[in-house]
Amino acid sequence: MLFIELALIRWTAANNVHLAYLTNFILLASFLGIGVGFLSANSKRNFSAFAPVALMALVAFMLVFPVSYVSLSGPHQLQGRFGIAPLPQGLGLPVIFLLSVAVMAGIGQGVARAFTRFRPLEAYCIDILGSIAGIVLFSALSLWELPPIAWGLIAAIGIMVLLGGRMRWWQWGATIAVVALLGTQSFRSHEYWSPYYKVTTARVPGVPRALAVFANNIPHQTMYPISALRRIEPFYYYPYRHVNRHSLNDVLIVGAGTGNDVAVALSEGAKHIDAVEIDPVLQWLGSQYNPNHPYQNPRVSVHINDGRAFLQQNDTHYNLILFALPDSLTVLGGQSNLRLENYLFTLEAMQSARAHLKPGGTFAMYNYYQPFLLNRYASTLQAAYGGRPCVEVSGSSVGGRRQAVLTTGAEGTTRRCATPWHGKTLAPATDDHPFPYLATNSIPSFYLAVLGLILAAALLIVRMVGAPFRGMGRYLDLAFMGAAFLLLETKYIVQFALLFGTTWLVNSLVFAGVLLAVLAAVEVARYVRLPRPLLLYVTLLGSLAVAWIVPQESLLTLPTMARLVVASAIAFAPILFANLVFAQRFADVSSSTTAFATNLLGAMVGGALEYLSLITGYRFLLIVVAVLYGLAFLVGRRHLGGVSAT
Repeated sequence: MLFIELALIRWTAANNVHLAYLTNFILLASFLGIGVGFLSANSKRNFSAFAPVALMALVAFMLVFPVSYVSLSGPHQLQGRFGIAPLPQGLGLPVIFLLSVAVMAGIGQGVARAFTRFRPLEAYCIDILGSIAGIVLFSALSLWELPPIAWGLIAAIGIMVLLGGRMRWWQWGATIAVVALLGTQSFRSHEYWSPYYKVTTARVPGVPRALAVFANNIPHQTMYPISALRRIEPFYYYPYRHVNRHSLNDVLIVGAGTGNDVAVALSEGAKHIDAVEIDPVLQWLGSQYNPNHPYQNPRVSVHINDGRAFLQQNDTHYNLILFALPDSLTVLGGQSNLRLENYLFTLEAMQSARAHLKPGGTFAMYNYYQPFLLNRYASTLQAAYGGRPCVEVSGSSVGGRRQAVLTTGAEGTTRRCATPWHGKTLAPATDDHPFPYLATNSIPSFYLAVLGLILAAALLIVRMVGAPFRGMGRYLDLAFMGAAFLLLETKYIVQFALLFGTTWLVNSLVFAGVLLAVLAAVEVARYVRLPRPLLLYVTLLGSLAVAWIVPQESLLTLPTMARLVVASAIAFAPILFANLVFAQRFADVSSSTTAFATNLLGAMVGGALEYLSLITGYRFLLIVVAVLYGLAFLVGRRHLGGVSAT
């Protein structure tokens, strides 16, 4: 169940660019579907039987109606299959949502019916063990960079187990069709599956040896020969106007990608380059196909790592640091609003970069910036370096965005700058509010509309399957717990991304760590007499208070192992106590399936509340978590009692 949820989050975003902006869309659909499946555990309606058909329909729909970016400007920026106009967003997204709900409802019902054969805590323990297996499988596919057919084979095996060998011909046909359809996307010579993206390559007409790279159906990078770069993309050379060419002993390039920036630095006389790229497939493509062969040069050291993490993990100082086009629409694990590069553009990140410059060193960053974003980054550099950066704009506006280079010196002044920045000062993004792409601290109206529709659809669908709200009402405290725990989990996934890098490996390890903490709490609740609920709640709130008091930025100054130990203690203590509270309550429920469904639907609300971080930052989510657990205690007091070891 968890494996298919994660695979759907990853795979759907790779085929429809709209889902890059709706970070929790499939996650919320999955929670709703699983909740519906659990609520219908005793229903005569057999949703499980139709799980393979729903999955086949979802896969087919995504492949027949993909959505790609083909241009950043003009009336036809988006494109569907065969170059035709894509389905309207208002039509395509509801179909994807409903089909995702149907898939997960079928799987959820199968899990729920297995639940009823065990005591509540025993069932939950087995469920968590299965979830750990799911995250391990998903992480292995990321490590091995396997294509979707591998995901489909695992899903097919799971469905066969779910249906217990009693599959009819049409269920076999649908399951085989899922694997076959995913196979059509798995053996294309120009398509690769990294831990983050579906990466597609294409030759550039009219430019010999140039190769364009698309990530999740979005134009991402183009490898050009040096001669073409100088003519077509002159901004690559702007930072070198402001450096002492005779002292380019050490250069750091964050976002080295397929190697254009590295090739330019080599051509400008860099003696040694640390090239940092988070995506191994992008770097591999550069090593294979970049016409300048920069990664074969002995002066280049390649680091597959998150840029911010690399700065935190080494003490090397540089003559020149470049943040080179690090811009993704890939969200961290689909579990938060955090994109891969968000922590690279905060005030604290810019201060960290400055600390890695040699005396007289230079920092530069470039991309296609919206006007407000250019002002925000310039304001951030001014705050970090103490002087106005140099701004050099290249080319015409593309979709309202201008290609611009921001450069500043280690002492806050820029050599040979004819165009210092004089724009509007904007508040920098920070490690607590790492949303540089958000013009103001607010939830965009589009997000609010989509979240409202999702929650309304949830009420309607739950009612349509015949679930009695009155029966769910007695587990309202579990709904509050579900909402609180989703926020708690998100908070710490994001925090570990800051402390150790926004990589798929860090995300997987934290996810697995959360599940292990849940498992530990359940095992304690099964075999140990727990203290009174009030004491558990007080301990939980106390651990949240400690997490609030200790600022996460203070942990960045610790050595790596000490940082890991302290961060884990602060993060997993509330998770452990929260699950002791949950396990104590869940042990005595009269209907484990209804109780678990209510908890999952509460998690849906938590997924919606997570967007509060766009206004308040992530630290404030701890306050929301504390309030939600307080409400859970008040609502559920009549159900609370000591639980003996079972």
